[in-house]
Amino acid sequence: MGEFVRISIEQAAGQPIARITLNRPELHNAFNEVMIQELQSAFSGFNKNSPVRAVILQAEGKSFCAGADLNWMKAMVDYSFEQNVEDAHALAAMLKAIHNCPKPVIARVHGAAFGGGVGLLAACDMAFAVDSAVFCLSEVKLGLLPAVISPFVLKKIGQGHAHRYFLTAEKFSAAEAQRIGLISETLADVPTLDLKIDAIVQSLCANGPEAITQSKVLIEQVNRYDWDRAVDITTKMIAERRISKEGQEGMKAFLEKRAPEWIAESAPIP
Repeated sequence: MGEFVRISIEQAAGQPIARITLNRPELHNAFNEVMIQELQSAFSGFNKNSPVRAVILQAEGKSFCAGADLNWMKAMVDYSFEQNVEDAHALAAMLKAIHNCPKPVIARVHGAAFGGGVGLLAACDMAFAVDSAVFCLSEVKLGLLPAVISPFVLKKIGQGHAHRYFLTAEKFSAAEAQRIGLISETLADVPTLDLKIDAIVQSLCANGPEAITQSKVLIEQVNRYDWDRAVDITTKMIAERRISKEGQEGMKAFLEKRAPEWIAESAPIP
């Protein structure tokens, strides 16, 4: 249990699901160096052999995440160039730990997400938000840049939308966040949001756990290389999957009209 980040494990569809909760509600879950380190440690703890089937990133209080904490920003004013680089690397490492988590990561956005908070949810595999949620890439208002979060945000919204929202720092709605690809789906209220996330978790638990992890790798590999290199990689990846224990079990279960072992078996809570 961290100072600003809570980790809990629960059962869904007979499988362990992790919830990572930002817990600075009085400061709208704004980042500081402690929270960043705690988030990195939390997500780095889920390796590919962990029985956890999915991770839900959520927050306490009115907001999802307000970006940088004011006191942390005050300290940055007096940082040297080298100190700023080191500080930015810590934020980048945290976002990378979320993005590279071998388990599917779902952001549960129940309130405002500003600045680094947008980067936080963009690093997740998918994000669901209530209709009333508000978003803003606010860095240029402070004469700064959404630099460290940009690789993750650009992947979701693309350059065209980034040219608008990186430069204007205007607030935008959950509906607009969905339109530009930042959010997977918007829901009417928190109870409906939770029902949707429960349904998504159920879907994930019905799928091969190794196949899910490898699908995340597949997306990154195909996105990184040209067509010829991608064909070489993907043909080998599907061949490896077909002869793997999980792939063999999945195909046999389908042909025999039965549930595969990963549905029939309940992994213990670690």
